[in-house]
Amino acid sequence: MRKNIPNIITLANLFSGCIAVTMAFEGNFTAVTVWVIMAALFDFLDGVFARWLNAYSSIGKELDSLADVVSFGVAQAAALFILLRDHTQLPVMTGQLQLYIPYIAFLIPLFSALRLAKFNIDERQTISFRGLPTPANGLFWASFTVTLSGIAGSSNIIFPVIVILVALLCWLMISDVPMFSLKIKKISWKGNERQWLLATLMIVSVALWGLTGIAWGILAYIVLSLVAHNPIVK
Repeated sequence: MRKNIPNIITLANLFSGCIAVTMAFEGNFTAVTVWVIMAALFDFLDGVFARWLNAYSSIGKELDSLADVVSFGVAQAAALFILLRDHTQLPVMTGQLQLYIPYIAFLIPLFSALRLAKFNIDERQTISFRGLPTPANGLFWASFTVTLSGIAGSSNIIFPVIVILVALLCWLMISDVPMFSLKIKKISWKGNERQWLLATLMIVSVALWGLTGIAWGILAYIVLSLVAHNPIVK
């Protein structure tokens, strides 16, 4: 039974992702973000319990990836699809293509799945990441759709911004760009400077802007990773 505890927590991640999908199709973007945050919490805890109980397993690794595709890929795609279809001012020149444009949202789970498949066989990503982690991308889009839902119907620039961000973040997920790990192994500043700085920025962002602040926190994570691995900065 003890060895199944991490897998049960992973299933809680998947369950949260499924609820987020249903909330997305109801157009409740705030609820989507809340359930994605719950999924991220369970995604963090399953690894903690696996290490604590020494309950690593091949099925756990595969189950974790399957859950992440739903919680941090499909849920975000559903939310963005509804946002583009029902709430966004699309360019008039697109004509009949407006019926199909919202489907670009489903690039997110496609590249999330590819990212997770690469991660599972990449031995370089044991203490740091190559490319944007799927949960980070999922948290960004869940938060960002809350922001966009209030302005998407009143601005012509929202659509191109969405297209650029989808393309950029999908590429970043499968790239070899070094990204630092979010895990804090010791509660000390030394050796965890970037993690504590990011945690502080995330807390400040959420305190100032609520759920929409999560998106700014993820952007800060990307910037900190790029700066940390930039030879010019070093």
